[in-house]
Amino acid sequence: MALNSVNTNGRAMIALQNLNATGAELAISQNRISTGRKVDSAKDNGSTWAIAQSMRANSQSLNAVRDSLQRGQSTIDVAMAAAGSISDLLIQMKERALAASDTTLNTASRLSLNEDFKALRDQIAKTVTNAEFNGSNMIKTSGTSIYALADAAGTNKLTVSAQSLALGSANLTGISSTASFATNTASGAQSMIATVNTAIGNVSKALAKLGTGSKALDMHLTFINKLQDSIDNGIGNLVDADLAKESAKIQALQTRQQLGVQALAIANSSTQIMLSLFK
Repeated sequence: MALNSVNTNGRAMIALQNLNATGAELAISQNRISTGRKVDSAKDNGSTWAIAQSMRANSQSLNAVRDSLQRGQSTIDVAMAAAGSISDLLIQMKERALAASDTTLNTASRLSLNEDFKALRDQIAKTVTNAEFNGSNMIKTSGTSIYALADAAGTNKLTVSAQSLALGSANLTGISSTASFATNTASGAQSMIATVNTAIGNVSKALAKLGTGSKALDMHLTFINKLQDSIDNGIGNLVDADLAKESAKIQALQTRQQLGVQALAIANSSTQIMLSLFK
């Protein structure tokens, strides 16, 4: 190429190439500042974007795990509240039976205590029926056990077994829907005390099992929250931009861009000098 040519300006070409390169870098930095990410799409870095996208899928899936665990906790909490009420009712029933076992008590008083006993018994049935959350009842006959999701793949689950506290169930043996003091006698009331004592112990065991299950779900929920935070932090390490660094870089690029414009202007003005040769 001729050194003095009006057809081809090599210096202008080089200046333009440098200016375009600076503009491209500036556009990248501006995009990073506006999005806060150094890898915002597969175009930026395909492998890193793919890894981050996979990690995002895991993080989003853990939201479903959290929801499942929280629903399980709520269902167990309702069951435990109802079981606690049933335990209190049984204690009151024991009190009525003990009072009725007094041989000095007259028939009318014992009948009155028996009516109280039956009212408390019926309240147990109502409590069991109403111990429902989101369509699940853990303490009715053939109650619903909890199977909460434990991981993002859905392959592992946390199980909390149902504890039937319905009248006549294994935990309330001898306290059926028709339970009362046999023949309204002191001896009948006395025998009922032992039955109610057994039921109180069984309900306490059932409550302990529900409490243990609820604690297990709570501990796993805490772990899932920490795991999700760690995954989100890992995604940030992969794709988030260092805004302080980008801010400093964009200042330098803007200066380079201004200098590039001036260099291009100088290169373009060199052809004007050729006109002086023809004067």
